[in-house]
Amino acid sequence: MRRPTPAEHELQEALRAAQRGDAHGFAQLWRTLQPAVLRYLRVVIGDQAEDAASETWLHVIRDLDRFDGDLAAFRGWLFRIARHRAIDLRRHRRSFPWPGADLVAPDAATVAFERGSTDWAVGLIATLPADQAEAVMLRIVAGLDVATTAQILGKRPGAIRIATMRGLRRLATHPQVNARITREPAGEV
Repeated sequence: MRRPTPAEHELQEALRAAQRGDAHGFAQLWRTLQPAVLRYLRVVIGDQAEDAASETWLHVIRDLDRFDGDLAAFRGWLFRIARHRAIDLRRHRRSFPWPGADLVAPDAATVAFERGSTDWAVGLIATLPADQAEAVMLRIVAGLDVATTAQILGKRPGAIRIATMRGLRRLATHPQVNARITREPAGEV
């Protein structure tokens, strides 16, 4: 079993503090994990990612004192909640479509995010089949292990390994990836 890095140790301490009601501990968890949650949700639910992320963290705040586990278990729990919030929002959107939702102007932060290379990569991952996209986001981007990813997605670990491998292979041969690699100098991707 590998030893946690100093950053992981600090985050584990932040988790324990947040469970005791410490706002600084919770803020550290949010600052560290929110970007990965948001990227995952952008792949899963697109433009409703911020709503799903907000609902995810509200759920975490509500139930954090009852959570029992280490940092790895917390990450799994967090992404499982995020996935369920995304599914709920997707169902709600189908039940109650909002005419003109695409006419709302994006805020400056959203525009800046969408223009960055992170958005390019997340957008590219979103073109994968859903099972591959979720596996790649949870395993590679969020850094979850196979067992936790399998629990979140309700699949067997072997299926997660295969979906991740197929997704990465598909990305490696994608024309946009090859074009970007040949256009950009090393270190600027």
